[in-house]
Amino acid sequence: MKKHVALAVVAASLFGGVASAQQQVLNLYSARHYSTDEALYNDFTKATGIKINRVDADDAGIIARLKAEGAASPADVILLVDAARLWRGEQDGLFLPIKSKVLEDAIPASLHGAAAADGGIPWYGFSTRARVIVYDKVKVRREDVDTYEKLADPKNKGKLCIRSGSHPYNLSLFGAVMEHIGPEKTEAWLKGMVDNMARPPKGGDTDQIKGVASGECQIAVTNSYYLARMMRSNAPEDRAVTEHVAVVFPNQQSWGTHVNIAGAAVAKHTKHPDVAIKFMEYLASPSAQQYFANGNNEWPVAKGVTTNNPALKSMTGGGTFKYETIPISAVGANQVKVQQMLDRVGFK
Repeated sequence: MKKHVALAVVAASLFGGVASAQQQVLNLYSARHYSTDEALYNDFTKATGIKINRVDADDAGIIARLKAEGAASPADVILLVDAARLWRGEQDGLFLPIKSKVLEDAIPASLHGAAAADGGIPWYGFSTRARVIVYDKVKVRREDVDTYEKLADPKNKGKLCIRSGSHPYNLSLFGAVMEHIGPEKTEAWLKGMVDNMARPPKGGDTDQIKGVASGECQIAVTNSYYLARMMRSNAPEDRAVTEHVAVVFPNQQSWGTHVNIAGAAVAKHTKHPDVAIKFMEYLASPSAQQYFANGNNEWPVAKGVTTNNPALKSMTGGGTFKYETIPISAVGANQVKVQQMLDRVGFK
């Protein structure tokens, strides 16, 4: 009998060890696909012993998958690359608000979700990119494009290239502008941009930069990392494009340049909340911030962390720029109204 008891104890210990080992796994749903991500995740595993199982998809695919899986979802942490999508995931009840002094101390309040009733935060931003204006440095004067409002100025008629107004990057920008100037002025501004377009919206941000370089237009709106990629590209044709354009960080004399984020949230139905929070806190560490931000030529957000990215330094003249500090959650909340405005003014 004693032998059977001893064997049972050993078996329980072994199976308990297996269960414990299984708990040291993080299931990550990620919309990030950058070369530095493997090093980012490997360092976390080396430091903690926690293995990362990753599912890659775009933001929309991840949101759809979480909804379909419901309470059966194995996801622990969600990584998305746009504030509007993070806000949508929050509104759809897909995230678990968390309390972490490490994260609250490290991440500026304007770059995370609004606190829930119990004080938990639904998501955090971990890198930023700016929505900048590029222009033909021969044909356009900097002072004619140094604010977002001037994109609608009649002096810029026939000069503007921009991607679809309904793309999340533009919806976030337009939602931010609405927060600053109100709905009536925002709709007039959107109509002014339509009037100033050199051609109908098409393509991505890189296409807008190339449009300026080719002479198709003279002004374009882009996320800063698209320009940074071309500046750091090994392709001579990419670098040649960047030599034809200049960049301005808009609204430095008013509310600051619009910034968007890549960020993360703990999944609503995580089976490993402690592990998920540990990973989120790791993303705010100085070493992880460098991986996270440089993977897409973005800026780290944790307080006290800077970047040595040569393209970003070149774009800012080696200094810093003023960025808006409105809550990003408010930007997401404005997007339904913005989409209705786009429909009314014919901004496709």
